[in-house]
Amino acid sequence: MGGDIDHDKVGKGTRMSGLPSIVQTAELYRERRASPVEVTSALLERIRKVDRHLSAYTTLTPEAALSQATFAEEEMSSGRYRSVLHGIPVAVKDIIYTKGIPTCSGMPIHRNWVPSYDATVVTRLREAGAIILGKTTTTEGAGMFHHASMPIAKNPWNPDYWTGVSSSGSGVAVAADLCFGALGSDTGGSIRFPAAANGVTGLKPTWGRVSRYGVFPLAESLDTIGPIARTAADCAAILGVIAGMDASDCTTVPGEVPDYLSGLEGAAGARGLRIGVDTAFNNEHGDPEVLSRLEDALQVFRGIGAEIVEIEFPDPTEFRQYISCLSKVEAALAHRETYPARASEYGSWLSQRISEADKTDPMQLGRAIVERDRFKGALAQTFAQLDVIFLPVLVRPTPDLSAITGDPQNDTPWMFMFASILNHARVPTITLPCGLTSNGLPTAFQLVGPHLSEAVLFRAGHAFQQHTTWHGARPDLSWIGTD
Repeated sequence: MGGDIDHDKVGKGTRMSGLPSIVQTAELYRERRASPVEVTSALLERIRKVDRHLSAYTTLTPEAALSQATFAEEEMSSGRYRSVLHGIPVAVKDIIYTKGIPTCSGMPIHRNWVPSYDATVVTRLREAGAIILGKTTTTEGAGMFHHASMPIAKNPWNPDYWTGVSSSGSGVAVAADLCFGALGSDTGGSIRFPAAANGVTGLKPTWGRVSRYGVFPLAESLDTIGPIARTAADCAAILGVIAGMDASDCTTVPGEVPDYLSGLEGAAGARGLRIGVDTAFNNEHGDPEVLSRLEDALQVFRGIGAEIVEIEFPDPTEFRQYISCLSKVEAALAHRETYPARASEYGSWLSQRISEADKTDPMQLGRAIVERDRFKGALAQTFAQLDVIFLPVLVRPTPDLSAITGDPQNDTPWMFMFASILNHARVPTITLPCGLTSNGLPTAFQLVGPHLSEAVLFRAGHAFQQHTTWHGARPDLSWIGTD
């Protein structure tokens, strides 16, 4: 297979055993070859041993999880199966409200805040029978950096390297087999970066496809909630549960939610799929080793019948000048109840970002909105003759932590050049692992689709993963004395 792992090439640090997928585990339950209580107990024990070194979880709820597992097992014994997520242990990013469980949003000022209700996505997970293990670590206010007094998730492939911004805990938890899947959020790359840095799969849905009711905002016109899991099929299973219109969130998209998972069965995969590639744009600022992995991924698609079409990606240069002012103003809106009243309790990066919003030139803000609409329109036109567009997530290897200083959006713009523009376009994108660099860290690419094209993205991602094995690679955790 084009994506088989060459262990001699990448060296130590990789293993191919671990949790089965969500889809496989659901089948094991139906065949009575596994039980939710056994699976949940084993996961909680693994978390107990491993997570003190990784800090993927901010809050763990073992008693509640075991109670949910017992109830799921009782339902299955009586022949009731709620969904493919029934009895599946998952995790939830700690900006998503959970009734009776602290939701800190990575902020010390919210350290002891306990919501009185569940976010809509949590309600839907519970109704589907999923078991919630706990809340995953996030950056301060889901921004760029962690607050100094809050936990910081560590990359299980190498703790000296980046974990991928605010949904880092969710990415780490999936990569280290500390849950079967997790919810994250993406405002400028925070599902895609953790998926890429941790070697797992992530889906940033169309804006409005998933309710944001009960989610602490970073920038409401950009925030999207989506799944991080081992495979495209597992992400499809989760999205099928959490997506759909919500009366509590008037920005959600009306209409029926497709059965994303069944859409993978018997499909022709990527055969005949038209994949757009702008080689010059994709290679800008690129590292030869990463670019080689991206080309290998394209070769896989060619080999399974996709048509690779050279395109000219809409030039985002003009729009990129204005992206920051939009997100700063929206962040200030999100924090208006506690900033500047409690500014001294904020970390420096988030504090500076919010305070800069007051200095925003109204003319610049207006220009940003105009340029955003122009870019959205140009991208929509590009999709007229395509199914998806192939883009990197990062064009250089995952950076080490010493490189993440100051404001990376300004200091290392190559990190974000393929990320936040897609939030502004409000289109969906799936991130898929496609190899390891010579120092044993994962690389990935993203497939971008037009509005509400998640079903196509899942089909393409599933086809790729049927012909590669990168999604099955696990980090060797011997550096923490286990695995």
